[in-house]
Amino acid sequence: MIPTDRPAAIRRALRDLVAERGFHGASMASVAKRAGVATGTAYVHYSSKEEVVFATYLEIKSDLAEAVLEGYREEANPRERWHHVLVKCFEHLGAEPERARFLTQLEESPYYEEARARLAHAGDPLSLIAGESDLAGLFVDLPFEVIYSLSLGVVVRLVASGVALKPKELEQLVDSTWRAATQPDV
Repeated sequence: MIPTDRPAAIRRALRDLVAERGFHGASMASVAKRAGVATGTAYVHYSSKEEVVFATYLEIKSDLAEAVLEGYREEANPRERWHHVLVKCFEHLGAEPERARFLTQLEESPYYEEARARLAHAGDPLSLIAGESDLAGLFVDLPFEVIYSLSLGVVVRLVASGVALKPKELEQLVDSTWRAATQPDV
């Protein structure tokens, strides 16, 4: 018998159920059933539904950041880095749209503030470029959450809603988000 990564199965089950039904449709019993484990086993790995939510969020953001780092060039100009981050996010999330649907559900839930605090932007792909010194003066003077909503948040919502963009449309999206998030004279 092949060993199963039960915590990973539980996180994936939660992600998929939240993507399909929202948080109210993702009880620990339904998560355990979808993961193919007993409810008690789910609680052995995670003390509560909230802990599974936070672990799933961190995993999705970490995987997204890892995907963005592939081919990322710090020496590229800011606009090229912006392009890279948004396109990689669109491609990565588009490969498994359940991730984007989970993120949209989470961003509108009472779990979001705690999830963000646990992440502390360290694994957010947008923080890769937002934190780089040569970009400090390029963004409009708005909180990080607003810049996120104008950029990566748009990508997440489009993927979550099933919007497929042609390459030219994706380029237009990148251009539009760049104009929305940076100072007019950039």
